[in-house]
Amino acid sequence: MRRFLHPTFLKYVALLAPLWGGGGLLAQQLPDTGISGLYEVVHAVKDARFAIKYFGEYGFRVIDSSAVSAADAQRMYGVNSGLKTYRMQNGEIDSHGLLRLWVWDKPLGEGVGYGVPETIGQRMAVMKTNDIVRLFDIYSNLRDLKQLWLPTEPIADDLFGLNKPDQISFFKRPVLVRENAVYGEFFTHVFFQRYGYEIPGYGTIGPSTPLKTSEFTHHDFIINAPSLDVISYLSTVLGLKSEGPPEINGDWQKGPKKVFMMDTGYTHWYQGFVSPNNICGKLKFFIPRGQKPDRSAHQRVGELGMTLHTFHTSKLDMVYGLVKQDNRLTATAIQKNELAERCFNFRDSAGVSWQIIEKMSTKNKPVTKLEFTSTNN
Repeated sequence: MRRFLHPTFLKYVALLAPLWGGGGLLAQQLPDTGISGLYEVVHAVKDARFAIKYFGEYGFRVIDSSAVSAADAQRMYGVNSGLKTYRMQNGEIDSHGLLRLWVWDKPLGEGVGYGVPETIGQRMAVMKTNDIVRLFDIYSNLRDLKQLWLPTEPIADDLFGLNKPDQISFFKRPVLVRENAVYGEFFTHVFFQRYGYEIPGYGTIGPSTPLKTSEFTHHDFIINAPSLDVISYLSTVLGLKSEGPPEINGDWQKGPKKVFMMDTGYTHWYQGFVSPNNICGKLKFFIPRGQKPDRSAHQRVGELGMTLHTFHTSKLDMVYGLVKQDNRLTATAIQKNELAERCFNFRDSAGVSWQIIEKMSTKNKPVTKLEFTSTNN
């Protein structure tokens, strides 16, 4: 194994350094909040037994569980329903990329559910895999059996400009990422497989995982907002680094065109964020610039589906003070969640809900420096 940083990638980093914390304006404004990479996807389901078995095939196992009364759930989440919770972890990765299952006795609705790509309110959780074609075949067969899954065809692309076409040969093989999405009534996945390189700390696949998949590495949010200014609090309040200013992406990009099934001429606004304390657990936000169904009213805690995401920090009181100072955000009091963790919840003006959990340390030490390792596979 050898480590390399391609000159094209270094140029890319240099161009965005002021926005990533390389001494520019945004770097000076970022509070040191101790916020992790995204800790959990919180996903409400009807049948816990099925959901635990389903995610078990992806390497997740239950590490904690609890049940609370309707009165306690009303206090915690504003939902008058009994609640059962199961926290699931992939392998030994406890710093980010976990899953929390919720089972409401009386859910408020069916959630965003099955919809076309970039349905407003949709959430997508991303995993690394060692066999993306196998996953595509599985979900394609389920769709043929009239189950509500829509897999997109895997597409390979050079995301970081790491290849020089005049130097590629059979012996110097291209460095690529192959990715696809699986839109479902139960869950919406994105998968990716790397060829020719690895990023240490960004997706760990356990040897016994049935479907050869990692923890959740990053997360996509399709939101209804006038602009991406509404999520600037991710930097100014939570201390996450923007990967760049909001930009328009569209059908000229091979990967997004396939993953989002873009029509010719279609575009969306995009912006990504990453914690300075973990290269993994990234966030990606999209605002469609064409006609899409709007189910964001069902993107609320108490409905089915992915309705909450969490971070952890050792500086909970500091973060709470910053959230309370931003009048765009609506926060609860600091309290204990159903797993007896000190935390608070808040919601932004675009309908995105968060829980910030107090956690002093993790067994897995997250990687904070982005490095590429050549594999030549």
